[in-house]
Amino acid sequence: MSRLTLADCFDPAGERFGIPTYPWRYAPDGMATRRQLRIRGLRPGGQDIAAQILRPRRRREPLTAYLYRVDLARPVRPMTPARWAALAKANAARRRCPECRRDAGYVIPPTLGTCVTCAYPEEQRAA
Repeated sequence: MSRLTLADCFDPAGERFGIPTYPWRYAPDGMATRRQLRIRGLRPGGQDIAAQILRPRRRREPLTAYLYRVDLARPVRPMTPARWAALAKANAARRRCPECRRDAGYVIPPTLGTCVTCAYPEEQRAA
C-alpha cells in the first residue's frame, strides 16, 4: 500500500477501501472499537464491521482499527462458575514449570519455556 496522508484516510462513503474509512480519532458518534465496547460492557454480538479507522505511519503499513455500531452491540455474557474454574486452571497451567513441575509463583515467560531456576541453573547455584 502506498503512503497515506490524513486526508487519504477520510472516505465516509467507502469508495476507496470498500467500507467507510475515517482518520485516527475522527470516528463518528455511535461507533466504537472492540475495546471501547468492552469498556462499556458490550460486545459486537455477531454484527459485521461497520467502518474502519486508519492511522498513517512512516515507512510502514497504516494502523487499522475496526468499528462496530454501538446500537447493535449486545451485553457481555456473564462469567459462570464453570468459566471461572476453567480460567483458574488455565492460569495455573501457565505458572507450572514443565521441567521441574513446580508452581513458579509467576507466569512463565514463553521465551524461556521454563522457570528461571531451571533456565539458569548455574546462576542459581552461585547465589
